[in-house]
Amino acid sequence: MRDSFDPWSPEMGARAGRGCAVPVDRSVGLRQVAELAGVSMRTVSNVVRGTGRASADTRARVLQAVEELGYRPNRAARGLRTGRSGVLSLAVPGLSVPYFAELADIVMREAALYGCTVLVECTDGRPETELRIALGHGDQLVDGVILSPLALDQEAVVDADTHAPLVLLGERVHNLPCTHVMIDNERAAREATEHLIAAGRHRIAVIGRQDAPHAETSRVRMAGYRAALEAAGRQYDEALAPEVAWYGRADGAVAMTALLDSAERPDAAFCFADVLAEGAMHASRNAGLRIPDDIAFVGFDDLEQAAYAVPPLSSVAPDKPELARLAVAALMERIEAGPAEKPGPAVVRYAGHRLVVRESSGGS
Repeated sequence: MRDSFDPWSPEMGARAGRGCAVPVDRSVGLRQVAELAGVSMRTVSNVVRGTGRASADTRARVLQAVEELGYRPNRAARGLRTGRSGVLSLAVPGLSVPYFAELADIVMREAALYGCTVLVECTDGRPETELRIALGHGDQLVDGVILSPLALDQEAVVDADTHAPLVLLGERVHNLPCTHVMIDNERAAREATEHLIAAGRHRIAVIGRQDAPHAETSRVRMAGYRAALEAAGRQYDEALAPEVAWYGRADGAVAMTALLDSAERPDAAFCFADVLAEGAMHASRNAGLRIPDDIAFVGFDDLEQAAYAVPPLSSVAPDKPELARLAVAALMERIEAGPAEKPGPAVVRYAGHRLVVRESSGGS
């Protein structure tokens, strides 16, 4: 794992979007950024703080100037002026899940563009931990929370007296008065299954079914998988959909081993996570099957390692930078509104996705 560094130290700055560090010039201020971007100092301030209105082109020019000049806001001065710390919390089930590790890295870079740092917390999917974080009962220095919940108790949150500025990530299972950022998981799953059908596969297994009450991501992706089968005139066969306890490599291997031990082996598998696909591919190779000749695979998340799997893994790629941008922008809007303004109705914002076709499903 990459060594951590403080983007607010005198020596280092986060070069957002490129993953490298550049020296921070503390003599650079709003005026220099405004001159380079060709906008007013007020516009630069609004873009950096996430307030006001700016076109996508203007925002891009300002952020490019911020990056080129190595400008970083004075967080201490801002804290004295606004009473805010400039620290956001990102709470995810666990960083051992590669998708959340990648997402956390991108959220941190996006937050840096607003002059904020990110405290990453792992909930392990525990309801009590998610509730504590959602209510802002964690670190008191945190201005707001981006939470990816697995088992959040909606009634407990709604009935509570205090609420921190909150943005939720993932499938919408809660009707809380906050912004919910997600991708269209059902459509993405349908597209992945349709790809395997178009490739001439007949017995398409699905690895990732979970029947627990809060397994909304699994439920929605299963709906997309089944919709694609139905549109192609095929029957859903539960024997091709083994249940998994967790989204890990071992779970994928166990599920695929069971499928290969069945009377009729699948000739393709759509896996709800790249790590499930890695485990399933490993089990298939151990059984002497050739990929994709004997069995094809499509994963989900398009982790960096997907391109380096053997063979390279086809995968649904959520637009993780857009997810981070939407989530951080929504949270900053809520923070800027202040505690006096009550949260409005629930809002859903969608990020995009695409299917990346590689060798595991017959691509080049």
